[in-house]
Amino acid sequence: MAEERRDRRGVGDARDAREGAQEVGESWGRSARPEESEAWETLVATARRTVSDGLVVGTSGNVSVRVGDTVLVTPSGVPYDRLTPEAVTGVDLGGRQVLGALVPTSELPMHLAVYRATDAGAVVHTHAVHATAVSTLVPELPLIHYMAGALGGPVRVAPYATYGTQELAENMLRALTDRTACLLRNHGTMSYGATLDQAYDRTAQLEWMCRLWLTASSVPGLTPTLLSEGEVAEAGERLRGYGQRG
Repeated sequence: MAEERRDRRGVGDARDAREGAQEVGESWGRSARPEESEAWETLVATARRTVSDGLVVGTSGNVSVRVGDTVLVTPSGVPYDRLTPEAVTGVDLGGRQVLGALVPTSELPMHLAVYRATDAGAVVHTHAVHATAVSTLVPELPLIHYMAGALGGPVRVAPYATYGTQELAENMLRALTDRTACLLRNHGTMSYGATLDQAYDRTAQLEWMCRLWLTASSVPGLTPTLLSEGEVAEAGERLRGYGQRG
């Protein structure tokens, strides 16, 4: 358990009951640049949305966004409704804190692993209930819907490892090979995208597909029909051109 501490900028006391992070008492490095301050506002709004949409409880998930070589990330154990513009928290790609006085989430190894291995602009991690339930049942989400194609194909489940560890980050990266989202066994979801909106939408889509499969599978005496990988791949190609152009 982490100690209680008080952020000098008025965020207030925050007990890290979940993530066992180190204490940071002084502000780190430089002041936030205008583009970082703007990205921080969007990050906080996205983090709050994960709570309001029921994808996390309390501070159980985390969100990050990349601005140049800086990764802005939600701090450890601080309720999202208490995050102010002055609470901006950021690290470089090596994990060194360069912005803020609040300690970053202990799931930072997972976030940084995604940025180092992909072209991600944003990452969303949640403990969404249906997705977490599915992670305990199967090695990958059955192809219950063609929207799996929007995530790159069948969504894999990364083997369990203790939160905040390099082992978990490595397991996650393997599950993310050629995918933009995965499940973490007995833990939750991990999704990334070019923007926070895209990363969040992929997270929400994954949770919806997990809920759909659990619902269809619960009907006594019936087994849901599934799509083939070819059918999902074809849908994925069509989805690349979905929406408005320009």
